Amino acid sequence: MLDDFLVRAVLAGVGLVLATGPLGSFVVWRRMAYFGDATAHAAILGVALALAMDLPVGLGVLVVALAMAVTVSTLAAKGWAMDTTLGVLAHSALAVGLVAVSFLPGCAPTCRPGCSVISWRSAKQDLAFIWGGSALVVALMVWRWPALLTATLSEDLAHASGIKPDRERLVLTLALALVVAVALKIVGPC
Repeated sequence: MLDDFLVRAVLAGVGLVLATGPLGSFVVWRRMAYFGDATAHAAILGVALALAMDLPVGLGVLVVALAMAVTVSTLAAKGWAMDTTLGVLAHSALAVGLVAVSFLPGCAPTCRPGCSVISWRSAKQDLAFIWGGSALVVALMVWRWPALLTATLSEDLAHASGIKPDRERLVLTLALALVVAVALKIVGPC
């Protein structure tokens, strides 16, 4: 009754939802709604780098998303405004990524065989990537929940409890970057 493609799509969606639920709470509490959007925009740079180096696109997206998370977290720890930092980094990475893709031989940011920047693949390894990434984020959230919650509620309370808020911000941004890379496996690049 159900098409094999539909079953894999549902399994991929459920795998992602398990990680995004707990993370969504922190995104709302910390007013970081633009982070996912900014990281997704920056992912085109990961696509370009992966295609240029003949690597899996998911790996390129993951590397750029994690680099974006570390950069944002580092700049936020230095007092830079989160929304400004995200805006500048997202649009810069998007621009560089689009320019880089346009220079790749025989590759344009359109759907065409052989060099597709946007496509849907739902093979078993994609499901393993999605479920593995989601499981990693869920495990991280279970492990760090009390510290993340304390640092989110009050940095002063976190310091008094012996928790480093900057470390918790980094943990959160890395988890969000991983979720964005996993989500892009479902709806985005190769």
